[in-house]
Amino acid sequence: MTTIYFVRHAHSIYTPDELKRPLSKQGLCDADRLTKMLTKKEIDLVIASPYKRAIQTVEGIARANGKEVMINQAFRERLLSSEPVDDFHQAISKVWSNPAFVWPGGESNIDAQRRGVHATLEVLKQYEGKRIVVGTHGNLMVLIMQYFDRRFDFSFWQQLAMPDVYRLEFIGQELKSVKRI
Repeated sequence: MTTIYFVRHAHSIYTPDELKRPLSKQGLCDADRLTKMLTKKEIDLVIASPYKRAIQTVEGIARANGKEVMINQAFRERLLSSEPVDDFHQAISKVWSNPAFVWPGGESNIDAQRRGVHATLEVLKQYEGKRIVVGTHGNLMVLIMQYFDRRFDFSFWQQLAMPDVYRLEFIGQELKSVKRI
């Protein structure tokens, strides 16, 4: 059994620089709480998106387990558009209602899911039997989960918290269970 704890990052301070956007004061407190919770799980490996908010959310877990955070570009958030959108909710609704649709310079749900699933399958192959934390982003996390189980959809994404953790258990590359932690 391989266990992946997908961790949606904690609350962050908005800045236009997606890569360097840090956690807010509340986000840092939540990351500490998350560290205490997941340290009890004997984590073998911690992987994160290259975005600062994802790294900050899981770096305490890595440190508590004597591990380094391994950065994996494929777990970065999906790029909705290369330019700011006028109405985020309308823009995100459109890509979920039409998975092939892409805003200018952005990534479709199909492309983002393909990227995230490929990375997940590689993790499952390379670290079979391990307990792995993956610090990532809500949209990508749900797209990955949806690949394995169609019930994870737009309405599921809308109800996610910051942070949020889902434990997925696999035998080989077959999903056996999902539980919110």
